[in-house]
Amino acid sequence: PAISLQTPAVVLVGAPNVGKSSIVHAISTATPEINNYPFTTRGMTLGHIPIQWQTSNDDDTTIEAPTATTKAILLNKDNLEMTESLSLAFSQQLCQVMDSPGLLARSDRNEMEQLTMAAMQHLPTAVIYVMDLSGNAGDACSSIEDQFAIRKEIRQRFPKRPWIDVLSKFDLYSTDKEIIQRFEQHVLETTPPNSNNNTATPPPYIQLSIHENIGISQLQQQVLQMLTEVRIVLDAMAAVPEQ
Repeated sequence: PAISLQTPAVVLVGAPNVGKSSIVHAISTATPEINNYPFTTRGMTLGHIPIQWQTSNDDDTTIEAPTATTKAILLNKDNLEMTESLSLAFSQQLCQVMDSPGLLARSDRNEMEQLTMAAMQHLPTAVIYVMDLSGNAGDACSSIEDQFAIRKEIRQRFPKRPWIDVLSKFDLYSTDKEIIQRFEQHVLETTPPNSNNNTATPPPYIQLSIHENIGISQLQQQVLQMLTEVRIVLDAMAAVPEQ
Protein backbone atom coordinates (compact mmCIF):
# COMPACT_ATOMS: atom_id res chain seq x y z
CA PRO A 1 0.00 0.00 0.00
CA ALA A 2 1.02 3.63 -0.61
CA ILE A 3 1.68 4.84 2.93
CA SER A 4 2.27 8.56 3.43
CA LEU A 5 4.95 9.67 5.89
CA GLN A 6 3.28 13.08 6.22
CA THR A 7 -0.18 11.78 7.14
CA PRO A 8 -1.24 10.76 10.67
CA ALA A 9 -1.74 7.02 11.03
CA VAL A 10 -2.94 4.38 13.45
CA VAL A 11 -1.59 0.83 13.33
CA LEU A 12 -3.38 -2.14 14.88
CA VAL A 13 -0.98 -4.52 16.61
CA GLY A 14 -1.42 -7.82 18.40
CA ALA A 15 -1.09 -11.58 18.21
CA PRO A 16 -2.60 -13.53 15.29
CA ASN A 17 -6.36 -14.11 15.16
CA VAL A 18 -7.33 -11.57 17.84
CA GLY A 19 -9.67 -9.53 15.62
CA LYS A 20 -7.46 -6.77 14.20
CA SER A 21 -8.76 -7.11 10.63
CA SER A 22 -12.40 -6.95 11.72
CA ILE A 23 -11.69 -3.73 13.62
CA VAL A 24 -9.89 -2.12 10.67
CA HIS A 25 -12.83 -3.09 8.45
CA ALA A 26 -15.29 -1.53 10.92
CA ILE A 27 -13.58 1.86 11.38
CA SER A 28 -11.96 2.57 8.00
CA THR A 29 -12.20 2.10 4.25
CA ALA A 30 -9.97 -0.99 4.35
CA THR A 31 -11.34 -4.37 3.30
CA PRO A 32 -8.83 -6.87 4.73
CA GLU A 33 -9.33 -10.61 4.45
CA ILE A 34 -11.12 -11.84 7.57
CA ASN A 35 -11.04 -15.50 8.61
CA ASN A 36 -11.16 -17.39 11.89
CA TYR A 37 -7.62 -18.72 11.74
CA PRO A 38 -4.17 -17.26 12.44
CA PHE A 39 -2.00 -15.37 9.94
CA THR A 40 -4.81 -14.21 7.66
CA THR A 41 -2.98 -10.88 7.36
CA ARG A 42 0.30 -11.42 5.54
CA GLY A 43 1.18 -7.80 4.83
CA MET A 44 0.18 -4.25 5.70
CA THR A 45 -3.43 -3.45 4.75
CA LEU A 46 -4.18 0.26 4.45
CA GLY A 47 -7.49 2.03 4.99
CA HIS A 48 -8.48 5.64 5.55
CA ILE A 49 -10.68 7.74 7.82
CA PRO A 50 -11.88 11.16 6.64
CA ILE A 51 -11.02 13.75 9.28
CA GLN A 52 -12.20 17.34 9.64
CA TRP A 53 -9.48 19.38 11.32
CA GLN A 54 -10.12 22.64 13.13
CA THR A 55 -7.47 25.19 14.16
CA SER A 56 -8.09 27.36 17.19
CA ASN A 57 -7.12 31.03 17.46
CA ASP A 58 -3.82 30.20 19.17
CA ASP A 59 -2.86 27.94 16.27
CA ASP A 60 -3.23 24.74 18.30
CA THR A 61 -4.61 22.04 16.03
CA THR A 62 -7.60 20.19 17.38
CA ILE A 63 -10.12 17.89 15.81
CA GLU A 64 -13.64 18.98 15.17
CA ALA A 65 -16.25 16.98 17.06
CA PRO A 66 -17.76 14.60 14.52
CA THR A 67 -21.17 15.56 13.26
CA ALA A 68 -23.90 13.03 12.46
CA THR A 69 -22.82 13.20 8.80
CA THR A 70 -19.21 12.52 9.69
CA LYS A 71 -20.18 9.50 11.76
CA ALA A 72 -22.26 8.15 8.89
CA ILE A 73 -19.29 8.53 6.55
CA LEU A 74 -17.02 6.65 8.95
CA LEU A 75 -19.42 3.77 9.20
CA ASN A 76 -20.66 3.56 5.60
CA LYS A 77 -17.89 2.47 3.28
CA ASP A 78 -20.06 3.11 0.21
CA ASN A 79 -19.89 6.85 0.99
CA LEU A 80 -16.14 7.09 1.52
CA GLU A 81 -15.19 8.21 -1.98
CA MET A 82 -13.44 11.54 -2.30
CA THR A 83 -16.24 13.97 -3.11
CA GLU A 84 -16.50 17.72 -2.90
CA SER A 85 -17.38 17.49 0.79
CA LEU A 86 -14.30 15.33 1.46
CA SER A 87 -11.77 17.36 -0.50
CA LEU A 88 -8.51 18.22 1.20
CA ALA A 89 -9.58 21.87 1.25
CA PHE A 90 -11.11 23.32 4.40
CA SER A 91 -8.61 21.41 6.61
CA GLN A 92 -9.95 17.98 5.77
CA GLN A 93 -7.70 14.97 5.43
CA LEU A 94 -7.79 11.22 4.88
CA CYS A 95 -5.86 9.73 7.81
CA GLN A 96 -4.40 6.23 7.65
CA VAL A 97 -5.45 3.06 9.46
CA MET A 98 -3.19 0.03 9.07
CA ASP A 99 -3.84 -3.63 9.72
CA SER A 100 -0.60 -5.47 10.46
CA PRO A 101 0.55 -9.11 10.53
CA GLY A 102 0.22 -10.80 13.91
CA LEU A 103 3.19 -10.92 16.28
CA LEU A 104 4.39 -13.98 18.17
CA ALA A 105 6.01 -14.03 21.60
CA ARG A 106 9.54 -14.57 20.35
CA SER A 107 12.65 -12.58 19.54
CA ASP A 108 13.46 -14.15 16.14
CA ARG A 109 10.69 -12.67 14.01
CA ASN A 110 9.89 -13.49 10.39
CA GLU A 111 9.47 -10.98 7.55
CA MET A 112 5.74 -10.46 8.18
CA GLU A 113 6.32 -9.67 11.85
CA GLN A 114 9.20 -7.36 10.94
CA LEU A 115 6.75 -5.33 8.82
CA THR A 116 4.65 -4.71 11.92
CA MET A 117 7.66 -3.65 13.97
CA ALA A 118 8.91 -1.39 11.16
CA ALA A 119 5.54 0.38 10.96
CA MET A 120 5.82 1.42 14.59
CA GLN A 121 9.51 2.22 14.31
CA HIS A 122 9.49 4.36 11.16
CA LEU A 123 5.97 5.67 10.49
CA PRO A 124 4.01 8.48 12.23
CA THR A 125 1.69 6.08 14.00
CA ALA A 126 -0.40 5.74 17.09
CA VAL A 127 -0.93 2.18 18.35
CA ILE A 128 -4.13 0.22 18.92
CA TYR A 129 -3.06 -2.91 20.79
CA VAL A 130 -5.70 -5.62 20.32
CA MET A 131 -6.17 -8.57 22.67
CA ASP A 132 -8.66 -11.45 22.64
CA LEU A 133 -8.94 -12.81 26.18
CA SER A 134 -11.64 -15.36 25.37
CA GLY A 135 -9.09 -18.17 25.07
CA ASN A 136 -10.36 -18.92 21.55
CA ALA A 137 -7.64 -17.14 19.56
CA GLY A 138 -5.49 -20.30 19.52
CA ASP A 139 -3.13 -21.52 22.22
CA ALA A 140 -0.44 -22.42 19.67
CA CYS A 141 0.41 -18.79 18.91
CA SER A 142 -2.11 -16.49 20.62
CA SER A 143 -2.55 -17.75 24.15
CA ILE A 144 -3.50 -15.16 26.75
CA GLU A 145 -0.05 -15.39 28.35
CA ASP A 146 1.62 -14.87 24.96
CA GLN A 147 -0.59 -11.84 24.31
CA PHE A 148 0.46 -10.36 27.65
CA ALA A 149 4.13 -11.01 26.83
CA ILE A 150 3.85 -9.37 23.39
CA ARG A 151 2.06 -6.36 24.84
CA LYS A 152 4.71 -5.90 27.51
CA GLU A 153 7.48 -5.98 24.91
CA ILE A 154 5.80 -3.54 22.52
CA ARG A 155 4.70 -1.13 25.27
CA GLN A 156 8.22 -0.97 26.66
CA ARG A 157 9.76 -0.58 23.22
CA PHE A 158 7.44 2.28 22.18
CA PRO A 159 6.55 4.05 25.45
CA LYS A 160 5.89 7.46 23.90
CA ARG A 161 3.50 6.40 21.15
CA PRO A 162 -0.15 7.40 21.54
CA TRP A 163 -1.67 4.09 22.68
CA ILE A 164 -5.02 2.46 23.44
CA ASP A 165 -5.67 -1.12 24.51
CA VAL A 166 -8.68 -2.87 22.98
CA LEU A 167 -10.22 -6.05 24.36
CA SER A 168 -11.80 -7.51 21.24
CA LYS A 169 -14.60 -10.11 21.06
CA PHE A 170 -15.54 -8.84 24.51
CA ASP A 171 -19.01 -10.40 24.38
CA LEU A 172 -17.34 -13.83 24.76
CA TYR A 173 -15.83 -13.04 28.20
CA SER A 174 -17.61 -9.95 29.49
CA THR A 175 -18.67 -11.79 32.67
CA ASP A 176 -15.21 -13.25 33.37
CA LYS A 177 -14.09 -10.87 36.11
CA GLU A 178 -10.93 -12.87 36.82
CA ILE A 179 -9.46 -12.47 33.32
CA ILE A 180 -10.38 -8.79 33.21
CA GLN A 181 -8.65 -8.25 36.56
CA ARG A 182 -5.58 -10.09 35.26
CA PHE A 183 -5.52 -7.78 32.25
CA GLU A 184 -5.89 -4.64 34.36
CA GLN A 185 -3.11 -5.78 36.69
CA HIS A 186 -0.87 -6.48 33.70
CA VAL A 187 -1.54 -2.98 32.33
CA LEU A 188 -0.72 -1.41 35.69
CA GLU A 189 2.57 -3.30 35.86
CA THR A 190 3.62 -2.40 32.31
CA THR A 191 2.53 1.23 32.06
CA PRO A 192 5.58 3.36 31.15
CA PRO A 193 6.87 5.47 34.07
CA ASN A 194 6.41 8.73 32.12
CA SER A 195 2.74 8.03 31.44
CA ASN A 196 0.26 10.46 33.02
CA ASN A 197 -1.52 7.78 34.94
CA ASN A 198 -2.59 7.14 38.51
CA THR A 199 -0.63 4.06 39.55
CA ALA A 200 -3.66 2.74 41.43
CA THR A 201 -5.88 2.76 38.35
CA PRO A 202 -5.18 1.14 34.97
CA PRO A 203 -5.17 3.47 31.94
CA PRO A 204 -8.42 3.59 29.94
CA TYR A 205 -9.07 0.72 27.56
CA ILE A 206 -11.93 -0.21 25.25
CA GLN A 207 -14.19 -3.22 25.58
CA LEU A 208 -15.09 -4.04 21.99
CA SER A 209 -17.35 -6.47 20.18
CA ILE A 210 -17.83 -5.93 16.46
CA HIS A 211 -20.44 -8.71 16.41
CA GLU A 212 -22.55 -7.07 19.15
CA ASN A 213 -21.76 -3.47 18.13
CA ILE A 214 -20.16 -2.76 21.51
CA GLY A 215 -17.48 -0.09 21.90
CA ILE A 216 -17.16 0.89 18.22
CA SER A 217 -18.11 4.54 18.70
CA GLN A 218 -15.77 4.80 21.71
CA LEU A 219 -12.94 3.38 19.63
CA GLN A 220 -13.64 5.85 16.83
CA GLN A 221 -13.44 8.74 19.28
CA GLN A 222 -10.16 7.41 20.70
CA VAL A 223 -8.75 7.03 17.19
CA LEU A 224 -9.62 10.65 16.44
CA GLN A 225 -7.87 11.75 19.62
CA MET A 226 -4.73 9.76 18.84
CA LEU A 227 -4.63 10.99 15.24
CA THR A 228 -4.79 14.52 16.63
CA GLU A 229 -1.74 13.82 18.80
CA VAL A 230 0.17 12.47 15.80
CA ARG A 231 -0.92 15.44 13.67
CA ILE A 232 0.41 17.91 16.26
CA VAL A 233 3.80 16.17 16.26
CA LEU A 234 3.93 16.14 12.44
CA ASP A 235 3.03 19.85 12.28
CA ALA A 236 5.75 20.65 14.82
CA MET A 237 8.31 18.68 12.82
CA ALA A 238 7.27 20.43 9.60
CA ALA A 239 7.70 23.83 11.28
CA VAL A 240 11.37 23.16 12.11
CA PRO A 241 13.58 24.90 9.48
CA GLU A 242 15.80 22.63 7.42
CA GLN A 243 19.50 23.02 8.06
